Order: sequence, then structure tokens, then C-alpha cells
Amino acid sequence: MRRNKQTKILLRLAGLLAIAGIGVYALNQLPNKKASAQTYYNTNTTSAFINSIAPTASQIGQEYDLYASVLIAQAVLESSSGQSGLAQAPNYNLFGIKGSYNGESVTLSTQEDDGNGNLSTIDAAFRSYPSYVESMYDYANLLSSSIYAGAWKSNTSSYADATAALTGLYATDISYASKLNQIIATYGLTAYDTGNNASNIEGIISSNTVWNNYRGSYTDQETLSLDEAWASR
Repeated sequence: MRRNKQTKILLRLAGLLAIAGIGVYALNQLPNKKASAQTYYNTNTTSAFINSIAPTASQIGQEYDLYASVLIAQAVLESSSGQSGLAQAPNYNLFGIKGSYNGESVTLSTQEDDGNGNLSTIDAAFRSYPSYVESMYDYANLLSSSIYAGAWKSNTSSYADATAALTGLYATDISYASKLNQIIATYGLTAYDTGNNASNIEGIISSNTVWNNYRGSYTDQETLSLDEAWASR
């Protein structure tokens, strides 16, 4: 009876968090390869996050033969729209990339999918970056490896081919492609896959965001204020 009561309490808490636009991922701050893409949908936080990284993502897509839409969708999914503990200061790791970056890393617990839908929790070292910009360029360098050739624009006919190629390779989650595709469709991210949308991006930036030196990208004013408070501690 006590366990059932605890379960009901947890379910009510999850419901309240969903209404408030806070994902369970943000609550436990664990990099979770199995997390449902639906956790990150239809919130002002996600839209603001996309706006903050879209200009850099679009540029990287053109430079590295990658789909900016896929890059953004992965960042949304892997970082819970920038709200995960790993994605926030001082680590700015948007893609859950393990190892170290210029000798910098952080060790966190993470859930891993064995490829059959079964999860296990392990401790792992994740790369720590000075800002979102370094995180995105490091991601692009990783995907430039020939092992990810199936995700390159020149080797595919659409972003769906790229997300399919990443499934089972970049992430073991068997639903990885469908989650990314849903994010791309929901937020119209294919607009960032062409190099002729600079004016549209500039309009988004000027109306909704400010430059954030701490993240090396555009964010909303609230995020900048939080980073300033963190830096002054």
C-alpha cells in the first residue's frame, strides 16, 4: 500500500511538471538516451533554446555537410532543450558526448539503452565546453568521421535518412530516429538546412534574444541573467 501511495505521488508530481513545461530529464539531470522526445515539446523553453543555437547550427551545417535540422533536434533531445545539468554552466555539453575536451570533463550518472529497450545506469565522463559554440563544433567534428558518413547531406536525400543512419550508431535508442524526426517536424527545423535563411534568423535573434557571452550564442534575457548570477558566485 505504501509503494502504491508513493507511486501516485510521483505520478502527480510528473503531471505537475509537465503542465509547468519542466521535463523529468531536467528534474533528475541525468543524460538519458532513452528519454522520450515528447518531454521537450511545445514549451517556450524549447523555442527559445532553438532560437539561441539556430544561427550557429545553420552555419555549421553549411560548413560540415550536415543537416542543421538534425543537429538542432539532437541538441533538443540530448540536452532537454538546454535544461539538463550537463548542458548548463559550467559544462555546456548539448549532445551527451563522452570523454574530455581540451582536458576538461565531468563525471555523471547516465542511463544507457542496450539496443533492446533495456536501461541500465552507469557513471561516465562527459566533455565539458566553454560555451554552446564549442559544443556544436565538436559535435560537427565528431560527425565528420567516416563512420557517420551515412548522416552527411551529400550522402542522403533528406534529414530522415540522416536520423536513420544515426540510430544504433550515435545512440543505441531504437526510437532515436522517430524522436528526432518528430522534433524536426514540430518546430519546422528544415528551414535551417538551407543557406538562404540568414535574414529570417536575424529577425528571430533581434526580436527574442540577446547575445550571451557565457554560452557563446544568443539566448533569452532570463538565461543570460542566470549565467551572470552563476559567474558572480
